[in-house]
Amino acid sequence: MPIQDRFHDYSPGPTGPLTGGFDVTPNDGADLSELPRALMVAGAGDVAVEFVDGTALTLPGLQAGVIYAVRVSRILATGTTATGIKGLY
Repeated sequence: MPIQDRFHDYSPGPTGPLTGGFDVTPNDGADLSELPRALMVAGAGDVAVEFVDGTALTLPGLQAGVIYAVRVSRILATGTTATGIKGLY
């Protein structure tokens, strides 16, 4: 029997539950393949990002397993020490 999804006709809002994700390889010269609604790391550390408005900032001391609601277009290799970064949408 197929899984039932009572919400398949709804668009996900910015505060709704996450429905997917992808692995992130930090790269100083390339944007992410998708714009995530949040990030999570498997190994704690800093994550250097560029937000969708172009602002560059290092998010210090992100903890493993915590979902961080940020919309970033790029995760920079320079300045990023966290590992196992996931983009969530």
